[in-house]
Amino acid sequence: MILSEILRDVEYSCADFRDTEISDIAYDSRKAGEGIIFVCLEGAFADGHKYAKSAYDKGSRVFVCQKSVALPEDALVIITENTRSALAKMSCSFFRHPSRDIAVIGITGTKGKTTVAHIVKFALEEAGVKCGIIGTVGAFYGDTVLPTINTTPESYELQKMLRLMADGGCKAAAIEVSSLGLKAHRVEGTEFAYGVFTNLYPDHIGTNEHDSFEEYAYWKAQLFPMCKKVVVNSDDPFSAEMTRGFSGVIYTYGSDGHADLRMLSMKKEKLGSRLGMSFDAVILGDKRSCKVSLPGDVNAYNSLVAIAIAWDMGLEQEKYLEGLKKVFVKGRGEVVETGEDFTVIIDYAHNGISLKSIIETAKSYEHNRIISLFGSVGGRTECRREELGTVSGEMSDLSIITSDDPNFEDPRKICEEIASYCKGEYIIIPDRAEAIHYAMKIAEAGDIIILAGKGHENYMKINGENLPFDERKEVAEGLKARALKADL
Repeated sequence: MILSEILRDVEYSCADFRDTEISDIAYDSRKAGEGIIFVCLEGAFADGHKYAKSAYDKGSRVFVCQKSVALPEDALVIITENTRSALAKMSCSFFRHPSRDIAVIGITGTKGKTTVAHIVKFALEEAGVKCGIIGTVGAFYGDTVLPTINTTPESYELQKMLRLMADGGCKAAAIEVSSLGLKAHRVEGTEFAYGVFTNLYPDHIGTNEHDSFEEYAYWKAQLFPMCKKVVVNSDDPFSAEMTRGFSGVIYTYGSDGHADLRMLSMKKEKLGSRLGMSFDAVILGDKRSCKVSLPGDVNAYNSLVAIAIAWDMGLEQEKYLEGLKKVFVKGRGEVVETGEDFTVIIDYAHNGISLKSIIETAKSYEHNRIISLFGSVGGRTECRREELGTVSGEMSDLSIITSDDPNFEDPRKICEEIASYCKGEYIIIPDRAEAIHYAMKIAEAGDIIILAGKGHENYMKINGENLPFDERKEVAEGLKARALKADL
C-alpha cells in the first residue's frame, strides 16, 4: 500500500513529502525494517522518539512523530499532533477498515466485560453467526488463538485481528473496550455496530492509570459516539451519563419496569455440573423462559445484552437462547470438575467489589462453608489489600490468604497486611500451590471453595518474571493428594 493511502485520514505536516510503497507499520523499533513505517509513541515508561535512530538503522525510512527527531537526510519525517491517534487511523487504512466488514460489538464497564463478550459469542454462534472475541482472556475465533497483551490491544494489533477475523469468516466480533484503551486511542477509527455499557465503579485510578474517578468515567463514555446502536444497563446510575448526546438506537436492560429487556424472576439452578441461572425475561414485550450456564443473578442480567443484540440482528430466538445454556468463560465463575461432593470455583475477582460479588453468588446456592483463597498483587493498587481482607473476613467462613503476583514484594508481607484487615477466621499460606492443596485437603461435603484473583491467567509474576502457574493443575494435584490420604 502506498504511503498517501495509509495517511489519508491523518492530519500531518511534512517538509518534503514523497510517496512510497509501504509493507508494514511498526511502533517497536525491533520490528522496524525496509519498507516499514516507524511510529514514535510516547508512553508512561518509554518514548518511541528515542528509538527512531534504531529503527532507521534497521532499514525504516518513514517516521511518524509528535516532535522533531535527529535522523539522516534520506529519512521522511511526518509530524502529527498525536501519534497514537495517527497509528489508529493508519492501521484502519492499512488493514482495509475491517470493522466495515464485520459487526464489531464494543463492551465497556468496570465489571462484566469478559463474561458479556463470551455470552454474546455463544448466543450468536448458536444462531449461525461466527463471532470472534478480543479481550482479557485473549483473542480467538473458531480454533484460531491470537496472542494479546492488553485487554484492548494496541490499535495496530486490534485492526490486524479484526481483519483476520473478517477474512476467516467471522460476521461479528465482541471486543472488551477498557478505559485505558480508549484513552490511548486504541479503538479510534473502529466502526462499532453496537456499544455495551455494563456498570461503573471506582477502579484503575492511580499512577499510570486515571487521575480520578471523573476521568475514568469520561474515558468510558468515549466509546459510545463511535457506535451505531448501544445497549446499556439502565439500573446503573451512570447509564444516562454514558449515553448523553447519543442520537442512535438505545436498548436498555435491567430490572427497571421501563427497560426494553427486563427480568421478571430468577432462580439458581444446576445445569449439569455447572452452577447456572434460570429466569423469565421480557424481551421488548415478549416474555420468554431462559437459562444460562453461569452462576449468579448478574449473569442473568449479562444474558440480556446478548439477547438484545441477537434480537436486533434478526436471529432465530430459539437458537440464540439455546446458546446461553452452553456458555463457558475461563476464569469467570468457572466451576472445576472435581468428582467430589464440594465445589471449586475459579474467578478473576481481584478487588473488593468483585470478591464480594463472587462470594455473594456462591452463598446464594446451597452450601456448607464458603472458603475464599486469594492474595493481592505486589507493587501497586495496595488499597485492594484492605478491601479484600475486609470483604473476605466478613463474608467467608475461612479465608486462605496467599500470593497473587507478588512480583518484587515479599509475599508474606502482603499476606500479613491483608490479614490485618480480615476479622474472620483465616490462615496465611504464601505459596499459592500449597494453599490450593490445603484447601482441597480440608474441604468438606457442601463446601464452596473460591480461588480468586488469577482467573484465566496461567502464570505467577515473581521478581519480574511470569512463571508458569495453572490453578486447575494445582487443584488436580490437591485432589490426588486427598485421594491418596483417603486410601491409606
